[in-house]
Amino acid sequence: MKHFILSLFSLALITSCGASESPILDAKPASKAINGYWQQHVDYSMEIDMDVNNYQYQGKQKLVYTNNSPDVLNRVYYHLYFNAFQPGSEMDVRSRTIKDPDRRVGDRISKLKPNEIGYIHVNSLKQNGTALNYETVGTVLEVQLDRPIQPGEKVTFDMDFDAQVPVQIRRSGRNSSEGVALSMAQWYPKLAEYDDEGWHADPYIGREFYGVWGDFDVKLTIDKNYIVGGTGYLQGEPKVTGSKKIHHFRAPKVHDFTWAADPDYIHDTYQMPNGPLLHFYYKKDLEQKYLDNWKKLQEDTAKLMDYFTEHIGDYPYDQYSIIQGGDGGMEYAMCTLITGERSYGSLLGVTAHELAHKWFQFMLATNESKHEWMDEGFTSYYSSLAMNHVQGGKEENPLAGSYRNYIALANSGVEQPLTTHADRYEFNQAYGASAYSKGSVFLGQLGYVIGEENRDATIKKYFEDFKFKHPKPFDVIRTAERITDFELDWYFIDFTQTTNTVDYGVKDVEGTSITLERIGLMPMPIDLTVTYTDGTTEAYHIPLRMMRGVKPTTAKVIEDWAWAYPTYTFDANKAVKSVEIDPSQMMADVNRDNNIFTIK
Repeated sequence: MKHFILSLFSLALITSCGASESPILDAKPASKAINGYWQQHVDYSMEIDMDVNNYQYQGKQKLVYTNNSPDVLNRVYYHLYFNAFQPGSEMDVRSRTIKDPDRRVGDRISKLKPNEIGYIHVNSLKQNGTALNYETVGTVLEVQLDRPIQPGEKVTFDMDFDAQVPVQIRRSGRNSSEGVALSMAQWYPKLAEYDDEGWHADPYIGREFYGVWGDFDVKLTIDKNYIVGGTGYLQGEPKVTGSKKIHHFRAPKVHDFTWAADPDYIHDTYQMPNGPLLHFYYKKDLEQKYLDNWKKLQEDTAKLMDYFTEHIGDYPYDQYSIIQGGDGGMEYAMCTLITGERSYGSLLGVTAHELAHKWFQFMLATNESKHEWMDEGFTSYYSSLAMNHVQGGKEENPLAGSYRNYIALANSGVEQPLTTHADRYEFNQAYGASAYSKGSVFLGQLGYVIGEENRDATIKKYFEDFKFKHPKPFDVIRTAERITDFELDWYFIDFTQTTNTVDYGVKDVEGTSITLERIGLMPMPIDLTVTYTDGTTEAYHIPLRMMRGVKPTTAKVIEDWAWAYPTYTFDANKAVKSVEIDPSQMMADVNRDNNIFTIK
């Protein structure tokens, strides 16, 4: 095995709640649509009473679940994510047995004491008033229904539960390393998604999420000295009741609900002229340099929001919050949790990444457990471009880091196909390079294949057609085919379903005759530049036959290349001095050493 050094944490860097009524969103989750499309719907009402002294809370939850599927459902499942933070859990054991554990987790879960663990205990559950049988199996609640849920039927589930917030280890928790009291992500019993592939009641081992669209109505009772921010619109001023306050939030058409709380938050707002109200929550006892960074971040966040809106599509909510909390940076509905003690470049870079997730994870909402590269990769692609834009376009190729990381992975001997489930990667670092970097290269290289303007039009159309609809991988390629009228299944299959690599080389040059060779298994159209002995240059484009089309180009288009032929020879106009394949370096060739041939 070749030496392979990539850091998941550096990769994330490289790719590197106010008062109003709910807006009317311009795109609604559809129960029925063209071609028989459907998706489930769930509305949450929750009343939560938090004790900030022992970090325990009691909850009452009412779900109204609509079965929009054509199937009869005999069971339902809930995620109980906090149960992962217990010694012996799947997350704990996996972290202690994987070859390169996440250093934030390591063996920390195995050492938690009873008052430090996380848990969600379901005390009662009813379906339309009838008590149900259920069993907690790790981080999943398995529920046997009293009566099957028929297609088109609505049912109401009432649940009482109590829970404990774990010590901050991964994403959620109490008393983070920066002193944030409560980072509350994946904190409530969350109904699992059911789609045309069936149930997705995956155990929580540390990776990604997939949820059901719906409306949330949450009443949170907490110590009156705590400042709370997160998902949802605050419904009036919090009501004081004794030593506590009741914060009432509503969140329309989201698939998650997250909040954070601390008595020492500063709460700033920034109103975008043509966009949402931005909220910023950060600790008042930060060093001055970090306080300055959080102030500077506010205007730049608005610039990032404008960039994503222009290049992807509209942000449909009236607010967005950036909150100091968590253990790194993580996207949630209408908000981000991010550690605050960072250099400004790091703070801006992670904010750019997590904000881009609002389009690819929270409005498109692909199943990121199965197709993590569509979320992390597309997010990394656009956050790299947005970050470069906000910083004045200093980098000639803001995607260069993604290409380097992917090529290192492809040459490492440990790459797995992008179809690999997020929890099934042998190495954490291979997951990072695949999801973040190869996923980003997928879009960068798609621009090389079909033309950058076609790629940009593809993403806008893809977002417009599939927002709020849980798209799948082939939806991207089919959108590109509709935009271009090219055949592109070969690109999708080779780059996402295999570990085939792109490797083309200049085999020989004799006078005006140039011979190229395909070394890797993955096909590609070829851009190349020829420099003649008289000092002039000429750009050529060799179409890929199986693509059945030619991208827009100013280069001279010559005869297409059938993939099965390992070599390709053509005559240039004049005596040749040198040839370079893909001078743009936007084709992810895993060995560029043979891409340039010079006559000596």
